[in-house]
Amino acid sequence: MRTSPSIAPHGPEQDTYIVLDDFGSLGRAWRETDEAGAHRATLVRNLLDGQYENPVRIVAFNTTEGWSRDVTVDIADELRRRFVEYDEVPEAVLAFMEAAANKH
Repeated sequence: MRTSPSIAPHGPEQDTYIVLDDFGSLGRAWRETDEAGAHRATLVRNLLDGQYENPVRIVAFNTTEGWSRDVTVDIADELRRRFVEYDEVPEAVLAFMEAAANKH
């Protein structure tokens, strides 16, 4: 039986993270990311570096294990723990953490 190649950007054995970003009047879109940016650690660093306009949701998936889930609150909690390491945190990240805190 022939199988399709994995849609996971860095291999099916790893978790992949994608961000739904809000561009205001232009609408929302799942942001493209390169292979290196799809890992959790890189995602958190990119958020703290201000590489997203207005993140509203983060989804993780693993095609090998056959799961996907909304990890917005988990990532916001991690950002809360890590943002003290940064001199400045983008307003969009502060708003993201506040919105996620309301989902608890």
